[in-house]
Amino acid sequence: MFHCLRLPQLLTCALFGLLAGGAQAATPSPAPDTLQPLLSTISERLDLADLVALTKWDSGKPIQDTTREAQVIANARKQAAERKLDPDEAADLVAAQIEANKLVQYGLLAQWQAARKAPDMPRPDLNQIRPKLDELQNRLLQQYADFQPYRVDPECPVWLAQQRSSLIRDALHGQALIRATGELCITDQEG
Repeated sequence: MFHCLRLPQLLTCALFGLLAGGAQAATPSPAPDTLQPLLSTISERLDLADLVALTKWDSGKPIQDTTREAQVIANARKQAAERKLDPDEAADLVAAQIEANKLVQYGLLAQWQAARKAPDMPRPDLNQIRPKLDELQNRLLQQYADFQPYRVDPECPVWLAQQRSSLIRDALHGQALIRATGELCITDQEG
């Protein structure tokens, strides 16, 4: 039996352990094809937060719109049944999108308030943006249903981190994207 008592033997044991462990480690499985479209839709929805923030800047309306948020979440629950999704999970997913969107809006408004101006660019009316948000929610729930079987895969957090990183364009939107995707993977299952 080989004992690891002296420094040279300790180093040899450590090296042997690393090599043996590396040989046994499985090659990570590739991300499912359903993840990237889902993340792209989430990112596209976050991009609309910039336009919503501009409309809130112009109108002076608060970012928090509890009535509208409740309607959007209730609609997600109804759409979940059509896709054989758990209504509570669909509601949680959509609530995360709303919170991430508000994170971007609050961040942008704070930047613009500090600068005492918003970007000089055309902005649609909020009523023109909402149909696009509704269409994105429909697509989001379908893509979420397609991704559903992979949520419990042990590799899910790794896939998510790798594919999400390519969509991050700045710190604010990056944090919002992390918030929007925070519950996509189920890593702690109690049985």
